[in-house]
Amino acid sequence: MSSPTSESTDAQVEQPAENSAQSPAEAPKKRGRKPGSTARKTRTVELTLTVTGTLDGEWQAELTKSGTRLLQGVAVPAAAVSRAAAELHEDISKAIESVLDAAREQHQARLAELEAELSKVKQALADLQDG
Repeated sequence: MSSPTSESTDAQVEQPAENSAQSPAEAPKKRGRKPGSTARKTRTVELTLTVTGTLDGEWQAELTKSGTRLLQGVAVPAAAVSRAAAELHEDISKAIESVLDAAREQHQARLAELEAELSKVKQALADLQDG
């Protein structure tokens, strides 16, 4: 029988031979990132901006983040809505401009009515002063 020290030496000699016999494809796969890769997972944030308007020209904005309302009922000027829509996309801008055009026409019609009424009131006042 051989001594215990010679058996352990034989086992140690055999291990490197076994490891060198494995091909790289057979080597166990390591977990984690590839060496040298600095890419990180992109994190997204869900924000929803809702802009509502009336034909009277009053616009409001509401902002939600992942279903939680952050802002509500914030007054927004119609000109700002128009500029923002133009920056986003041409189709969005066209749709909003059509709503703004309808509001402008409604306001112009109301202005013409008020100017006609003002003219009548001025005339009535002038008639009272002359008499």
